[in-house]
Amino acid sequence: MVRRLARAAVAAAVLASAAAYGGRTMPRMASKGFGARPKFKYTGAVRPGKISPTRPVPETIAMPPYAKSGRPRDSSPAFPWVVEIKTDDEIERMRKAGRAAREILDLAGKMAKPGVTTDEIDALVHEECLKRGGYPSPLNYHGFPKSCCTSVNEIVCHGIPDNRPLEEGDMVNIDITVYLDGVHGDCSEMFCVGEVDPAGLELIQVTYNCWQAAIDFCKPGKAYKDIGGVIEDVLRKEGKERGRPFTTVRNFAGHGIGTVFHTNPTVLHYRNSERAGVMEPGQTFTIEPMICEGTADNVVWPDAWTAATKDGKRSAQFEHTLLVTENGVEALTGKLPTSMKHPWEN
Repeated sequence: MVRRLARAAVAAAVLASAAAYGGRTMPRMASKGFGARPKFKYTGAVRPGKISPTRPVPETIAMPPYAKSGRPRDSSPAFPWVVEIKTDDEIERMRKAGRAAREILDLAGKMAKPGVTTDEIDALVHEECLKRGGYPSPLNYHGFPKSCCTSVNEIVCHGIPDNRPLEEGDMVNIDITVYLDGVHGDCSEMFCVGEVDPAGLELIQVTYNCWQAAIDFCKPGKAYKDIGGVIEDVLRKEGKERGRPFTTVRNFAGHGIGTVFHTNPTVLHYRNSERAGVMEPGQTFTIEPMICEGTADNVVWPDAWTAATKDGKRSAQFEHTLLVTENGVEALTGKLPTSMKHPWEN
């Protein structure tokens, strides 16, 4: 689940932990009478469906601090370049949480078929988290009403599962985070609903290539700020070769993760000069670029969560929770032998 950057903090994202992720601005809604505001204009073909009641979590499940209040109490270190180094015990627990998130993501992806609703996917995710003794981290995080995010076609991120059936040719990102044994494991992936058109498949592959290049870049001594430049360099090369103007979203970011859902470092997916720290063994964070086939500008739906591309064109995203090792990084949410593979992964 990506970290949202407040509009005023984009230029200095890592300098304002308090502005990160949770600062949501309600879109203008239609009203009656004098000074009525215009009805919200959706940018693409996807429309919100009906959202089912929030699913309960038994008291026997260990919950993060925000589970009941909706308000995370944890804060990032005062300086954005200060990144926590996990203990051996925390790393082992994060491996387990990451494995659980991957298993659940794989099960959810198998449900991405025509006629299946994203609410049905959410129901499976919720149940599978509980089966493993885990809590679905998105649930009630700053009030988010569901247990995972499902972002279809032009939805950049934070799509709320509802009763809209998936349609032939849809592209859907499913974002899973599990809180297990006191730590979070976070991952997302793109899934094709039936047959997706060649342009959509190309967007997914380009996004994957940018993401993998960014992961390959990471090792001790590298600056977190330079991840964004790697992504933009690959994106420019891919766009030139394919003759398409791909763009990378700037107002959502990767993030540090562990006992806290979103913390330092803030990982921007575009070239920047922010002081976000240097990689050291034992640090854990996510890389999760959102790549668009049109503009990277986005608007937030009246639900105050769902972000859609401003031009209604499609977006794609992949995410891993990563651990910095002595020689590179380990994907704590890496694929299993049974995981679905995209054609270029075989």
